[in-house]
Amino acid sequence: MTAKEDIHLFNDAPAVKEALIKYGTVRTFTEGEAIVNEDSYIRSIPIVLKGTIKVLQTDESGHELLLYFIEPGESCIMSFLGGIHHEKSKVKAVAEEATEILMVPIEKVHQFIKDYPQWLDYIFRLYHKRFEELLQVVNAVAFTKIDERLLQLLKRKASLSGSATIHITHEQLATELGTARAVVSRLLKQLEQSGVLKLSRKGITLL
Repeated sequence: MTAKEDIHLFNDAPAVKEALIKYGTVRTFTEGEAIVNEDSYIRSIPIVLKGTIKVLQTDESGHELLLYFIEPGESCIMSFLGGIHHEKSKVKAVAEEATEILMVPIEKVHQFIKDYPQWLDYIFRLYHKRFEELLQVVNAVAFTKIDERLLQLLKRKASLSGSATIHITHEQLATELGTARAVVSRLLKQLEQSGVLKLSRKGITLL
C-alpha cells in the first residue's frame, strides 16, 4: 500500500478518497522546513497525513505570531481561501516535526467543491475549527498574561509530540508568542523555580 492509499480521510466518502489518491502528491518535510511562505501564490493545498504543521503570521516589524497547529487529517483553511481566490498567502506554514503531507492541486480542490458535498462539508468544518482557534489567539493576546500563554504553548507542544520534554529554543518560543527571547528566558526560569518545569540542555520538561 502506498502512502496515498493509506489516507485515513473520507473512508465514508470513497469517491473523494479516490480523487485525493488520484490527484494528490505525497511530500515529506523536515522539522522547520517551510511548506507555504507568506506573499507566495498557493498552487496546492496541504493535507497532513503524519506529523504537525504550525501556521504563523508576520507583522510589518518582522515579528511572528503562532496562529494554530494543523494535525493529521486536517488542512489549512487559509490556504484554501487564498488558493481558490488566486491570492497570495497571508500566513506561513512550517513543519513542526518530520511531516508527511498530501499536496492537492488547487484546480482540483476547486473542482472537488462542485463535485463532492462531503468535500465542502470538510472545508466548512475546518473553517469552524480554525475560526475558534483564531478567537482563542485574539483572547490570549488581549487578555492572558504572557506567562500563562507560554505555559499553554508548552503544554500544547507536549501533547502534540506525546512527550513531556519539548525540544525547542527560547528564541523559537519567543517567535511563536510574538515576544522577546529575554522575556521567555525570564519566565521559564520563574516557572522552573515554581516547580512547573525543568530546564536542561535536552530541552524543557513539564513536571
